[in-house]
Amino acid sequence: MGHHGGVEISQVESLRAVLATTGWIQRTEEFADALRTTREPGGLLLFGTPVEEPWHLAAHLDDESRYAGLPQLRPTLVRWRPPPDAPPHLSVGLDRLGEVRRGETLFVVSPEPVAPVPLLERVDDARRSGATVLALDQGDTELHSLAHEALGVVPEAAPVSFDAAQHLVSYAAGGERPKGRRGLRDYLSAFLDVVSGPHVAR
Repeated sequence: MGHHGGVEISQVESLRAVLATTGWIQRTEEFADALRTTREPGGLLLFGTPVEEPWHLAAHLDDESRYAGLPQLRPTLVRWRPPPDAPPHLSVGLDRLGEVRRGETLFVVSPEPVAPVPLLERVDDARRSGATVLALDQGDTELHSLAHEALGVVPEAAPVSFDAAQHLVSYAAGGERPKGRRGLRDYLSAFLDVVSGPHVAR
């Protein structure tokens, strides 16, 4: 199939219209600007909950880091209980949060309605050590109070899913794309895959 057909066009148009009127594109871009303030490679720490680790977001940010030539965007995934046989890039545990220092960014991703207390305690400690705290969550007030910048995806109110919000943030983190319809079309196509499931490959 050369393209996804008329349904895709109307989906894209309605999606863009919805997002434009809600300010979500702008909000995710502002959040991504905060992500890019990390100065050093390895200084962007991505941290999920004990139940859900943000694997997909880590992969997207890794891609954007390479695409945009921004090595500081390449995330360090901090895990609650890395297995002893995990490869080096997947074996960074909670000790890393104890070594956090000023100039580093702790990006907390909490897809649960209420952020777990152990997570809040770790985030509080990292903030006291000088880390910039960013939070992508479901509108948790305690986590928001600890974050320097927060993006709440409240299920009843947000026009996008939690997964789609992660996709928007990682895309925006890569910065400006080459101008032209092709880049936008490819992006919206990938975004629709997140929103409505994969389509037939081109």
